[in-house]
Order: sequence, then structure tokens, then C-alpha cells
Amino acid sequence: AVDKINLIPQDFFAELCEQIIQHLNHKIPGVDTAELCQRIQTSGIEISIGELAKITNVVSFLFSTAAQNNLSTEELVTTLGNAVTALPKHAVQVIRHVWNEEGKSIIVSEDARNMATVGQFVDIKWKLGVAMSSDTCRSLKYPYVTVTLKVADPSGQITDRSFEMTIPQFKNFFRQFKEMAAVLETV
Repeated sequence: AVDKINLIPQDFFAELCEQIIQHLNHKIPGVDTAELCQRIQTSGIEISIGELAKITNVVSFLFSTAAQNNLSTEELVTTLGNAVTALPKHAVQVIRHVWNEEGKSIIVSEDARNMATVGQFVDIKWKLGVAMSSDTCRSLKYPYVTVTLKVADPSGQITDRSFEMTIPQFKNFFRQFKEMAAVLETV
């Protein structure tokens, strides 16, 4: 992951670091690596979502470990300088700046450490479609609903999960959501 950090321009790396700090402070559900990766690729840099996700995990681990050990900015930079695989100079500068500005705001409570590793729901999108035909069946003409859930996993990576349902399945799904909403109204 360290060698791929060289590819990322300083402004994108700074944005990534700030999003990680916000995630660690529970201000955002996670880092949308797919969206950031697309913007980096649009700027002409060749990097995959998987590579950017690895970088995100490394930097997130770095910041959370520094917060747990209550490291000052200089202690963090010194530790990074002593690492076996040295980070690029521009990355160390960004980490120094972000940690100096926002690092102390990371709250590492016992409750946060002991939380179950469950993802967090971010967004839902759906669309209605009709399958007209296929290579094995000339005339299908059945409606279906495609649902896409955007979920932040415990590490902060935001991923999309999609599935299709028949209309009866969707009606059952909708009914269950109405039941949940009714229960939440009583709380």
C-alpha cells in the first residue's frame, strides 16, 4: 500500500486523511473509496478501488493507533520516519498537518473499542424494471425491483450491495419496513 501512496496527489491524499479522521470521530459513516477512486482516476492516475481501500485501512490504523497511544504530532512523525517502509515525503507532510489540526479530536473510548463489528447503513436506492425477454425465453414481461444499499463496514469502507426482488417479495419487504417504522414511533 505504501508504494501506491506515491501515486496519489497530495490534495487527494489530504482529503482521504480528513475523511478518515471524520470517520474515526463518528461524524461520517465511512470513507467512500469508490467515489474518491473515480475522481483520482478521472485526474489521470491509475489506481484501483482495492489499492485505495488498502491505503485507507493503513492510514486509518495509523491514526487510530496514534490516538490510542496519545501520540503528539512529532511522536507520530518520528514513528513514521523509523518505519521499515518509509512513506513518501508528501504523505508524511499531509499526515503531520492533518494530525496536528484534527488528530487530538479523535475520541477513543472504551465503548467504541468494545462495539460489535456491525456495518452502518448509509443510503438506499431502488428502481423498478421489467424483463422483456432473454435468450432462453421469448416473452417474460415480469416486473422486478432492484434495491441498492450503501453500507459502511466497520473499517469505514463504503460499499454498495444490490439485489433484485419480485413484486410480492418487495411488498413483503415494504410491509416489514412499515412495521419497523411503527415500532420506532412508540420509542
